[in-house]
Amino acid sequence: MISQWQLRAAFAARLSDMYGREVPAYTTLVAVSREVNEDVLRAQGADAERLGSISRVTAERHGAIRVGTPGELRQVGRVFGALGMHPVGFYDLREAAASAVPVVSTAFRPVDGEELARNPFRVFTSMLTPADPRFFDADLRARLETFLAGRELFPPELLVLADRAEAEKELPDADAERFLELAVRAFELSTEPIDQAWYDTLEQVSAVAADIGGVRSTHINHLTPRVLDIDELYRRMTERGIEMIDTIQGPPDWKGPDLLLRQTSFRALAEPRALRTPDGRVVSGSLRVRFGEVEARGIAVTPDGRALYDRLLTLVDERAAGRPEADRTEVARAVWAEHVPGTERELAARGLAYFTYQVTADRPRDGSRPPVGIGDLLEQGWVRAEPIVYEDFLPRSAAGIFQSNLSGEGTRHNDRAGAAYDSAWLSGALGREVLDPFALYEEQQNRSLVQVARALDLDGTPG
Repeated sequence: MISQWQLRAAFAARLSDMYGREVPAYTTLVAVSREVNEDVLRAQGADAERLGSISRVTAERHGAIRVGTPGELRQVGRVFGALGMHPVGFYDLREAAASAVPVVSTAFRPVDGEELARNPFRVFTSMLTPADPRFFDADLRARLETFLAGRELFPPELLVLADRAEAEKELPDADAERFLELAVRAFELSTEPIDQAWYDTLEQVSAVAADIGGVRSTHINHLTPRVLDIDELYRRMTERGIEMIDTIQGPPDWKGPDLLLRQTSFRALAEPRALRTPDGRVVSGSLRVRFGEVEARGIAVTPDGRALYDRLLTLVDERAAGRPEADRTEVARAVWAEHVPGTERELAARGLAYFTYQVTADRPRDGSRPPVGIGDLLEQGWVRAEPIVYEDFLPRSAAGIFQSNLSGEGTRHNDRAGAAYDSAWLSGALGREVLDPFALYEEQQNRSLVQVARALDLDGTPG
């Protein structure tokens, strides 16, 4: 029998192999990531593994897919449910992007700490929003919804196997092999000719809309290895002649603790595609929709930490706008040095980031009572803190990656009211709850604090 985590690991590996065959530059990205990770491990030793073992980091991937309807999204949930992956977080890229990116998103991933340690595969999944009049008028919406209703992304056999795997938490070897075969095939780039006129119509609105609603299938839009030094990765990829996007999205590189998520990518490549012209001929063309992304993960932040991050983004924008001659990275680095605690201990004491806590073996043994505050417990050597890895995504960074790989800005009518989508709506569309990432991190932290209180015989959990 093949368990869910084994299915997840096998699916991630096969998807990576398939994507490497289809997009050779991705194979280069993985190879350079591995080189950088090995160099960082040699230079830093155990410190390099503070946010995950090197085996986990090397195996780690996240993918991204795009679908068109709530029904397709629900089927995606069934496929990833088979792999022990749950929808976590709601991301509205319509609001995070300056250009036309008419999608809302969630990320499917494991949520249990042990499952994440075994294989932390994630898939950032975006759904088109035809009901948003800022992008689609009534006529185009009707045509788009008719087109989407007429396609099938996932064969019934795959969905039946997925439901069995989710219900039983495993599959027999033969069924597991069939599930993996069908699942990987569902995300391959189709060779079916694309209706050129229809694709062009959608591309005038948004390249993302065309990639989702202009074809009769879905595909992996990008795959992402994890790297321990993303700035070095960016430099080495550029040296190899791979065209990277202009920036690294997310927090700046600075002297303090790594927080949240930093991401970059190589630019979407022109890939040959068969196009059907209005007169019925099939011609060879090319489209730019797929790219290779890379990420560096930091510490998960609390709601207060996230609010600080969002304020600092605005402050960097303001300062960079006032000093157009200045390097934006240097501006961001200076802002962070001014406002972000420079040590993990300070982050923990101020409640800005999530940690698990353990009682230290060499804690005070002089009969004194331990303090009740987590800052004092850390300062006086009663407990130690281990950072919790940020497992999720940042809307502005995701939108930045999307925008950097678009063929054009698209069309957006900001004078029209947008359609309302939120986490509750997405949960209803999926037929399964979209989980709150903050609640997941807090639960993990709180479990460790309960154990600390028990071990130190405290009246309540440390605050």
